[in-house]
Amino acid sequence: MHVIHRRGWEIPERQATPEGVYLNHLSRRNFLNIAAGAAAATLVPELASAQRVTDIPDPTKDLYPAKRNETYGLDGRAITPEETNGNYNNFYEFGASKSVAKASQQLKTRPWTVKIDGMVEKPFEIAIDDLVRKMPLEERLYRHRCVEAWSMTIPWTGFPLAKLVELVKPLASAKYMMMQTFQDKDAPGFRQVWYPWPYTEGLTIAEANNELAFLVTGMYGKPALKQMGAPLRLAVPWKYGFKSIKSIVRFSFTDKQPSTFWEALQASEYGFWANVNPEVPHPRWSQATEEDITTHERRPTQLFNGYGPYVAEMYKGLEKERLWV
Repeated sequence: MHVIHRRGWEIPERQATPEGVYLNHLSRRNFLNIAAGAAAATLVPELASAQRVTDIPDPTKDLYPAKRNETYGLDGRAITPEETNGNYNNFYEFGASKSVAKASQQLKTRPWTVKIDGMVEKPFEIAIDDLVRKMPLEERLYRHRCVEAWSMTIPWTGFPLAKLVELVKPLASAKYMMMQTFQDKDAPGFRQVWYPWPYTEGLTIAEANNELAFLVTGMYGKPALKQMGAPLRLAVPWKYGFKSIKSIVRFSFTDKQPSTFWEALQASEYGFWANVNPEVPHPRWSQATEEDITTHERRPTQLFNGYGPYVAEMYKGLEKERLWV
């Protein structure tokens, strides 16, 4: 079963069909059908029209766009266009390719309940809209670096993960936070029985409280696209992208390091920490450079994806740990 998985990952990004070629083969009629007659369909690129189907009103839409926090910049990089970003996604619950935007529209994001349990003062459940309205929403520009050696830049909207930690009041004995994504038997990825469903991820409490750790509820000035992890996902920009779990339904606090999805699937290639390091290659490819998904230009990879001043202190004394891939 791993052979099937590895064969897919071993295709170099340079062999993928260029996005321009892909888009030129999509018909305008299909886009308009997907957009369900959106009035602005003729005013935006066809790809953007296809994605507007996700822009349906929800109970928190009035909170967007949020004010940008200018603390976190992009080092001169341009924001990845929404129409590009919205059609280049890893979301294994809906398929193993990057073209999961259409399939992911079946994800039902309301009602959506987030469960808090484990080593906390009082376990509870909360509706996503109630949670969002409790939190101070802001926009942040973050670089995103995939373990597959490509990158993008995204204007996320959300709130610091530390605010959730503060709300749930974990016990002093809790050392880790485990996160779990949704389970829906109708999502096609769940039929791939070799994956260790559900998708789980974890952080230390120190990482969760780091100022960069961010719970995302929106992007591009509006609620999140389904294929990008609506209605609640994680963004930890100093780590490889697979750590940024999508469509979260549960936060569980524990004193034991949690087993995570990719670690359970292939521990020799995907570890718990997954911090970005250009000098530590993936077992099957180099991490020294990355490809911008918009320009297809390659640039040198930065340690901690360039966020070292914010996070490096957390890993002092842990040099014996497998901190990278």
